[in-house]
Amino acid sequence: MSDTPPAAPPADTLATRVGALLRRPQVPAVAGWSVVSRLPVYLMSLATVLVVREQGGSFAQAGLTSALYTAGMAVGGPLVARRLDRAGRRPVLLATGLLYPAALAALAWGTRPGGWAQLVVAALAGIALPPANACMRSLWARLPLSDTERDTAYLWEAVLAEVLVIGAPLMLAALMLAGSAALALTVVAALGGTGALGLALVRLPTGTDPAPSAERRDLLGPLRSPAMLALTAVMASCAVPIGLLTLAIPAFVAAHGSPGGTGAVYACWGVGSALGAVWLGRSQSDVPAPTRFPRLVLAYALGTGLTLTATSQPLLALALALGGAPIALVSAVEMTLVGAVADGRSLAEAFTWASLATVLGDAVGQQAGGLLVEPIGARGVFAVAFGAALAAAVLAFACRPLLTRATAAPAAIDTTSDATAATVTEPERTA
Repeated sequence: MSDTPPAAPPADTLATRVGALLRRPQVPAVAGWSVVSRLPVYLMSLATVLVVREQGGSFAQAGLTSALYTAGMAVGGPLVARRLDRAGRRPVLLATGLLYPAALAALAWGTRPGGWAQLVVAALAGIALPPANACMRSLWARLPLSDTERDTAYLWEAVLAEVLVIGAPLMLAALMLAGSAALALTVVAALGGTGALGLALVRLPTGTDPAPSAERRDLLGPLRSPAMLALTAVMASCAVPIGLLTLAIPAFVAAHGSPGGTGAVYACWGVGSALGAVWLGRSQSDVPAPTRFPRLVLAYALGTGLTLTATSQPLLALALALGGAPIALVSAVEMTLVGAVADGRSLAEAFTWASLATVLGDAVGQQAGGLLVEPIGARGVFAVAFGAALAAAVLAFACRPLLTRATAAPAAIDTTSDATAATVTEPERTA
């Protein structure tokens, strides 16, 4: 009999769980194309500003062009996502994957600042942005995965967002070193369009894509659900402190050192969030999502309060790194809850409304931060952000019973699952 001890099981880390998820059939292709398709999302507003300035436009013209691009995304996002739910993934991604890079190429090479054509094309490009975020997150909800794998997928989504927030602007800077801002914008837009086309053409298990439907829906769509409406309200509230800190951080850095250090401080914020997901995400699936959601929002609020302890630029970077640890986890459980409470026929639209709620909250926070940073200073805005985050935590705890009932309803209806459901091998099974 051999005295060799049995091999220890692999450590249950986020990396091993994501690795196992990405080894599932058809998952690597859809996940890979989705990453490529989302490259423009996190840098295109900045890229449009740089292009307009390179063309000789003023900051006011650049800001208007960027604002119209963002407005196009806000207005067109739910409509495009609704079409995605009704017509299916392939036709919508094929259309936007071709139209989006064409519109941005026209903006970069065929229009000039001050002309109406540039403004129209900017709005059109925003409307035509491929709905890669909503598509991929709704696919995670529909793919034949276990609950643990699905939680891992949403955690991967949250970490990926942090990585792209940090890495996409660096990619833009590298492209600009090799050429002009217009060329960099065109390349990134082409990559995004290519990713959308690849995501459209990936073959997935039967039943993963919703069947085409001619059903008419009202304006609110998924927001008619009280649980979905409450969840989007909490998400918007959680984003307000982010917007406040976006204005307070550069003001603090300018007052305590060189303004050139702002980028490094911001990077610490994103790195802390990503590492927090890696270190703390392992045990999250053991607690039901409606229960862990308000706890994570409270942890996020307390982390926001750490900025009040900073007295120098390095200490602020440390406070953001530590305090930002729960951010990706909050985002991941938000996605889990959206997938659980939304109608399965309108998942893409539900994820789009959730994203827009976050964008709206961030915008409100930035506007408030801009108004407050001069009269009360950066530390005063830190205090306001802490208070806003605590208010979001209170709202999250208040909404917990509603979210618990909404997520329990599908389980009560589903009486066909058995002990094999954890492996979810049937191709037809959906979220």
